[in-house]
Amino acid sequence: MKKIFLILSILTLTVVTNSCESDITSLNEDPKHPTVVPSGLLVASAEQELISQLLTPNVNNNISRFFTQQWAQTTYIDESNYDMVTRPIPRNHYNRMMASSSATVNSPGVLSALRDAKQFLQNESLDAAKKGNNEAIIELISVYAWANLVDTYGDVPYFGALKAVAGNENNASEIPYDDAKTIYLDLVKRIDAANAMINTNQSGYTDDIFYKGNMGKWKKMANSLKFRLAVTLADVEPALSKTYAEAAYNAGLFDSKEDNFGLAAFPSGLFANPVYQEAIQSGRNDFIPSDLLVNYMNSTSDPRRDRWFIKEGRTFNSVTGQYVSGTGTYKGGVYGANNSFAGYSHMTSPKVDVNGVPEVGDDGSYMIITENAQGFLLDYTEISFLRAEAAARGYSVGGTAATLYAAAITASMKEYGISDDKITPFIAANPYNASNWKQSIGFQAWIAMFNKGFQAWNFARRLDYPVFVNPDDSTVDGVPVRMKYSDQEYLLNKNNVTAAAQKIGGDNVTTKVFWDVY
Repeated sequence: MKKIFLILSILTLTVVTNSCESDITSLNEDPKHPTVVPSGLLVASAEQELISQLLTPNVNNNISRFFTQQWAQTTYIDESNYDMVTRPIPRNHYNRMMASSSATVNSPGVLSALRDAKQFLQNESLDAAKKGNNEAIIELISVYAWANLVDTYGDVPYFGALKAVAGNENNASEIPYDDAKTIYLDLVKRIDAANAMINTNQSGYTDDIFYKGNMGKWKKMANSLKFRLAVTLADVEPALSKTYAEAAYNAGLFDSKEDNFGLAAFPSGLFANPVYQEAIQSGRNDFIPSDLLVNYMNSTSDPRRDRWFIKEGRTFNSVTGQYVSGTGTYKGGVYGANNSFAGYSHMTSPKVDVNGVPEVGDDGSYMIITENAQGFLLDYTEISFLRAEAAARGYSVGGTAATLYAAAITASMKEYGISDDKITPFIAANPYNASNWKQSIGFQAWIAMFNKGFQAWNFARRLDYPVFVNPDDSTVDGVPVRMKYSDQEYLLNKNNVTAAAQKIGGDNVTTKVFWDVY
C-alpha cells in the first residue's frame, strides 16, 4: 500500500508542477508511443487527485470554503475577498479536474486519467463481470468530476472533450462548450448505465482507494450521486427531478457513515489529509473559523463547537498545565478582514499553542484537523439533508420533511461523535419550519457541511440560505455563485469560450449556473 501511495504522490507532484503551464489539449507527450499503465493504478491516481483537489484549502487551487464564508483568513485576505486572478484558481481547478501535461504518464488530470484507464481496461485479461465492474467505477468517478465542473463553471466542453487518447495524436485545440443542463441530463443516463453494469457478486478494482472494489458500496454511491444530481435539478426541471430522486431513493441510498464516498481516514505519510497539510503541517497560521459561522453556532448553542473549535481567552492553570474548564468564548474572525490568529478561536488540531498544549476542544480530546482525518466527497449526512429537502418539495423519499430534517441533523452530530443527550435538545430548540423550509434546511445544511466546501456551496446556492454579504474590500461585484472560466481557455480555445460566456450571460462570478434560478 505504501508503494502505491508513493507512486500516486509522485504523479500528483508532477501535476502540481505542470498544471500552471498546461492545458486541456496537452494530453500526450509522445502519442505514437503511449505509456501503458495498469488501469487500476490510473483509477487510484484519479481518486487521489479528485479528493485532494476538492478537499484542499490551498488558496492556489480551491477557495470554496470562502464562497460560503465559513473560514476567515489572517495574514493574507485576498482570497476571502475573492481575488481569483492573482492566483489563477479557476485555471488550476479546471486543469486538475480535466487534464494537464505530465512528463511521467499521459493521465495526470482526474478525467484524463479515467479516460486512459477506460482505454487500457479494454485490453486487460479479465472476466466480463470484473471488467464491467471496473468500467462502472471509472464511469461513476467520471460523472462525479463532470458534475463538479458544471456546478463550478456552467457550460463546459463535454461531448467533444478528452478525445485525444494514447496512440492518437489528433489533439484538437478548438473544443466547443456544451449546454450545462444537457450535460447534467446525460450524466444521469451515465449513472444508470454504470449502475446496470455492476455485479455485486464480483469485486472491482483492488487498487480502488475509496471502496476497495466493494461493488455493493459502489451501487449505493451510484444511487446517491444520482439523488444529488436529481435534487440539484429541482428548481429548473421539477418533474424530472422528482422522478430521478424517487428512483434513486427506491434503488438504495447511503444508509450509514460506512457507505460514504471518500476516505474514513487518510493514510499517513505523503497522502495525508490535505486540510492538515495546508493548515497544520505547513507551519502557517492562515485560517480560522469565521464570525458568520461561529456567531450563528453560538446563537443556537451548537454542541459541534466543542468538537470543532477551541475557545478564545481561556484561563491557563500553570500548576496543572491545563486550561480551566468553562473559561473563554467561541469567537470567529471577521470574514474578509485581516485577523490576528491569536485573537480568535482556532479549529481543533494537534497544533501546540503558546502554553505547549494541543488545541483540542472542550468535548474531550477531539481534533477535526489531523493527518488521518476523514475526508468525504459524498456522504450520509449530505444525503440525509438532500432527503429532507426532497421531502419538503413533495417527493416520496421515506419520511416527512420534519422527520428527515431531524434525522439529517442527527447524522451530522453523530458524524462528529456528539451524544444523544446533546442532540435531542438541540433539535427541539431548533425545529423544522415548514413555512420557510429553505431557511431551516439551508442553515443546518450549511453548518453540517462545514469543512466540505463544494458541498456547502451547492446547498447555499440552491436554497439561498444563509444570505452572504460581499466584503467591503471584495474584488468582484458579489459573492461568487460560479467561478469564471480558465484564463488559458481565452488563449487556447478563444472562440468557443467567448461564445459560451455570452450564452450564459457573461463570464462573471455573479452569473448563475443553470440550476440556480432563484
